[in-house]
Amino acid sequence: MRLALILVHYHTPGLAAEAVEALRADLSGSGLETEWLLVDNGSDAEGRARLESLPMQRIDPGTNLGYAGGVNLGVARSTAEALVLMNPDVLVLPGCIPALLDRLKSGAAVAGPAFYWDRGRRMLLPPAEERGRWEELLRDRRRWRRHARRHWEARAPIASWSLSGSLLAIRRDAWDRVGPFDEGFRLFFEETDWLLRARRLGLRSEYVPAAEAVHLYNRSAAQEPRSRQWFEESARRFRRLHYGAGFTWLLERMPQPRLPELPLLPEVPVEPGQWVEVSPNPAGFPAAAERISAPGLWKLPEEIAGRLEGTWTVQVSDDQGRELGRGRLGRLGA
Repeated sequence: MRLALILVHYHTPGLAAEAVEALRADLSGSGLETEWLLVDNGSDAEGRARLESLPMQRIDPGTNLGYAGGVNLGVARSTAEALVLMNPDVLVLPGCIPALLDRLKSGAAVAGPAFYWDRGRRMLLPPAEERGRWEELLRDRRRWRRHARRHWEARAPIASWSLSGSLLAIRRDAWDRVGPFDEGFRLFFEETDWLLRARRLGLRSEYVPAAEAVHLYNRSAAQEPRSRQWFEESARRFRRLHYGAGFTWLLERMPQPRLPELPLLPEVPVEPGQWVEVSPNPAGFPAAAERISAPGLWKLPEEIAGRLEGTWTVQVSDDQGRELGRGRLGRLGA
């Protein structure tokens, strides 16, 4: 199976270099015939020089095509039977790409890895949220927690459409059948839309826990000042396309629950078997999480805490998903 690695870059040449190094280490000795393609949606002169030094073919579209447009251009320039689409802020861990390709060879149309938030592999990033009319209406922490833990606790591949577009492995025949990413999604929701279209065609999608990667979350999007605006636009476009204008109108006018003011926690006492969840959302989900193995006072890994701004919601829950406490974390857990 020939492989095309398609990395879509935007003003993060250092991250791209690190991502490529991790990919080369993962594929070393695999014997795979590989096309290395980097679509450069944006870089300055220094960044272009850095990218040109990488062992990848740099494709310059001349403008920022967005993630969907960058992926589509990379796929169009490739001829391989298997496609790996990824952001530059993803570092694959040993065995990641081979594990994903094994699932494609076994019949999956698309496969995605387990993600960590930090290089120390403490904090698990959540799967994408479930999408559908009922899921939009019934969103709450308990439903989300069951969904997330089904992925986090998996020990073998599971059927799932809640994969992240930051790293996807897709069979070429599946891509051709579903069609390209919808470039109407300039940023965000493009993979959610594509996966939903694939699901409606009866194709198979798998979450592969043996395939692991570190996602230095939001580092690429942070370079684009319009990213928040694009998220809101893409979310609304997704809902109108898949739920209809009437349902979207009702959804946007539903009263939002009043959230209690949470105390700022200077420290988080934990016990083995408990989970700590951390979210930028005041509602507490989606959230990254760590399962506790030893008693003590929990703090975020410094690698993550040093990147955070403002306060984040933190929750402690037991192995059955019951909440034991909620609060807010400040920068560096203070």
